Amino acid sequence: MKYGIDIGHNSPPDTGARGIKFEDTLNVDVGNRVISKLQALGHEVITCNPTRSSSVRDSLSQRCNKANAARVEVFVSIHFNAFNGQANGTEVFAASDSGRRIAQPVLNEIVKLGFFNRGVKNGSHLFVLRNTNMPAILVECCFIDSQKDMNLFNAEATANAIVRGLTGKLPSVPVNSVPDEEQNIDTSVMRLQKALNRLKITDRNGKALVENNQLNTETKYAVEKFQGIVGIEKTGIVGETTWSIINQILAKRIIRPNHAGGPVVRYIQHRVGVDADGIFGPQTEAAIKRFQRQNGLLADGIIGPASWQKLIG
Repeated sequence: MKYGIDIGHNSPPDTGARGIKFEDTLNVDVGNRVISKLQALGHEVITCNPTRSSSVRDSLSQRCNKANAARVEVFVSIHFNAFNGQANGTEVFAASDSGRRIAQPVLNEIVKLGFFNRGVKNGSHLFVLRNTNMPAILVECCFIDSQKDMNLFNAEATANAIVRGLTGKLPSVPVNSVPDEEQNIDTSVMRLQKALNRLKITDRNGKALVENNQLNTETKYAVEKFQGIVGIEKTGIVGETTWSIINQILAKRIIRPNHAGGPVVRYIQHRVGVDADGIFGPQTEAAIKRFQRQNGLLADGIIGPASWQKLIG
């Protein structure tokens, strides 16, 4: 089976809802797990979400165009709801009888996790369901502004439920989703050197580090330089704190004004040429927009996938 998996939003200005958690982040977490599990079962998966877009309509159009061009057999768009802090539960939208037949078992599996069953609903008003040429569903996994739902939510369990609903089975051997660098346990010198090079932290001569797995003076110098940038003690020793910050940056979380701060913001401030204080205020937002314009990106002041790609690849 060829599936088109659309990780909702995540393409500024097409960004998701905010609540106790952020929709963009959860869409990526669940979506990547669904993709990995379907592939482990032997299915072909086309990732339909765009890497950049000029408008919300452009973002939605690209998703449909990718699915249609690849002639996927089933299109699945993954989302999370938000409303008034009281609404809760799971609902799945479909716009055709064939879509509803796919939606019902997906809904059944998710509500087994304890979520209120809001039903399979008519999604004929939804752009991605109207403009795809194959059976299509849009899954609203649960409400990110509901404390009840967020207490129940688990990304792995939700992805399992979606895959089981789509296919009737799960991989016999557990699979990991796209690796999350924040959980990376590799603390080798080689990975350190590769990471510092990705982060554009140079040696004392302004050159990239030689990736030789040796903790030499140039690598220690670069470590101290990085520690100074992110605002921790400059020891040249890579302990738990330094690795944690490196991994947080490499995880490429979506960073927005007014809800992000600390070492990751200090690193971004360093890269966009503004005083590094770890506070995502108006000056930082203006500097990020300038960086985005200089690199041909939409200047929205949000560090999302396209901006991270320009920063660290």
